[in-house]
Formats: sequence, C-alpha cells, structure tokens
Amino acid sequence: MSWKPLRVLTPRSILPASAVVLVLAAGAAAHANKPVPFGDRVAGPGDAGATPVNSESLGSADLDLRVGPGLEAFHQQTGEQAWSYRREGVEALYLAMAGDNAIVVWDDGMVTSVRPGDHEVRWHRVVPGLADWLHGDGEPGADKRTDAQRKALAKQRAAAALHTVQRDGSPWLALVTPNLTMGLRDADGDLRYNDKPSGGCVYDPLRAVHTDYAVLIPRTCTNSGGQAVSGGITGYRLDSNGWSTSTGPTATVKVLDRSRVEITDGPVVPPRVFDTKAAAPETACGSVGAPFAAVRPQGGCAADPAAGQDPAGNPAPDAPAAAGAPAGDQPAGQPQ
Repeated sequence: MSWKPLRVLTPRSILPASAVVLVLAAGAAAHANKPVPFGDRVAGPGDAGATPVNSESLGSADLDLRVGPGLEAFHQQTGEQAWSYRREGVEALYLAMAGDNAIVVWDDGMVTSVRPGDHEVRWHRVVPGLADWLHGDGEPGADKRTDAQRKALAKQRAAAALHTVQRDGSPWLALVTPNLTMGLRDADGDLRYNDKPSGGCVYDPLRAVHTDYAVLIPRTCTNSGGQAVSGGITGYRLDSNGWSTSTGPTATVKVLDRSRVEITDGPVVPPRVFDTKAAAPETACGSVGAPFAAVRPQGGCAADPAAGQDPAGNPAPDAPAAAGAPAGDQPAGQPQ
C-alpha cells in the first residue's frame, strides 16, 4: 500500500487572512441579496419584520383578511394590523378561503395559499393564460378602457376564476379561464386535473358556480361563422369522476344550497335541479321514474293516489309494482 505525501503548503499557496474575510463577506452579502422566490415579503405593522405567531392562539377567525396591494391581516378585536404579505411588482386581486387557509389571486396569474395563523406562504401555482384573461388586453374595446376600468375588470375576473370547494374537511380549489380549468388540492397545491373545452367551445368563468362538492362550468360553442350554436355545463369533482350535460348557449346555474343547483335553459325548457353530491338530477314529482329516483325533490312530493304514491313519492303499500320492477322491490334512496 502506498501513501500519497501531503502537499507542502508554501507561503504563496496560503490565502491571506484578509482575503478569506473578503470572500466570506462577499458570500454572505450575495446570500443576503439573493432574490426572494416569487418576490414574497411578509412584514408586520410599519414594514417591521413579522414575527411568528402561535397558530393555536391566532387563526383566521381572529383576523380580518383583505386584499390590496397584498394580503393584509388585521386583528378582529382591535383593528390593528397584524401582518401583511406582498409580492414585489404585483397586486393581489381576490381572496377566498379554503378551510382555514387563504387563497390569493395575483394580477400576474399566480395563485398563492397562505396560512393566516402563522402567516406562512404554503405554495404558489401559475395558471397558464390567467394573466392575459384578467387584463383583457387585445379584446375589442380594450384600448378605450380607463385605468379604473381595467382594474375593476381584473378584480371581477379574478373572483370568477377562483372557486374553493369546502368538501368534508379536505378543501380543494378550481381555477377557471376561457380555455383551461385546473383542480388543485389545498393541502399541498398538487394538480389533480386539468381540462380544456372541446373544439369550437370556450368556458365562461363568469357563469361558473360551486357547491361544497363540485364546480360547475358553463361553456359556449360556436360554428365556423362565430355564431353561438350550443352549449353545455361540465361538473368537476376531486374525489370522483365529473359529468357533463348539453344545454343552450345561455344556460344559467344558480346555487340552491350546499349540494344542489338549479339549471335554467331558456323559456321553453323548465328549470331543473341537479344534486352535486349525488351527481344526479333531481327527478320531478309525478314523473314515471319518481318512485325509483336517485334524487327526489327536497320536502317530498304531494300525495298522488292516482299514481299510487304516498306523500313522499313512494309507491303506496297497495299500489301495483311499476312496470319492469319486481314486486317487493324498494325505491332507490339518495346516495350518502
């Protein structure tokens, strides 16, 4: 076994102590001036450094959260500023809560999750095409908008783009633009789905709504001449497959409660109710399939002796079984 001799250090090979100090100082300065990712800056009142707080003693319920120019937090009891979170060169447009976390939409198309209790920035995500849609540059009449109108438009569209779904303690969020929708898990910002409308169609974020179980996004489709010919509504969930239904080009969706929405599709077609928890339409009272429907109208149906139904819409005990259904079969209940 051979050993390599240690290299003898000569005076020339020894870096002077003063030079070592300069190198270390330069490294420290470079580290201190290293750009903060995404321009994040969290500060206390008067731009003082924000100190960590105990999330058990201070949470989102204790704070009044506002947007503009960043995410600003104020104590509910005193009205004093607790902290502010800003990003250099950009402005916060809209805020929504996903459980106990704050979701912020910025004017550069970025979406950020912040935990208010300890003002921790949890994750950032960029939504392709969101910034362009927020500002509306290049649209007809865009060059005639005032600064105030441009800002108002950006805030309106930011509110339409973000939907938070408070599902059973595992909230998630959807981001909607005319040409793309994305679903993110709030726990870590993980992308769970992304989808584009079919050819010739665009999503309409301004008509999109959400319940505690799903996000419903209307779409409009046009022919080669740019004429609206049809439409539809797509429902997205994070825990199961979504669904889609065809409609006219101007169908509207109205939220009725935590799970149900009402879809109105013009003066000829009567409004219909869809249950986003059961992922099924509500069957109208008096219809042939009412006794066996997955979703019945809330409050039940009026008694209809001629149809052999009790007040809840179930077959009366002495009523004959429906065609095609064996005697003794029980009506299907609403999924839990």
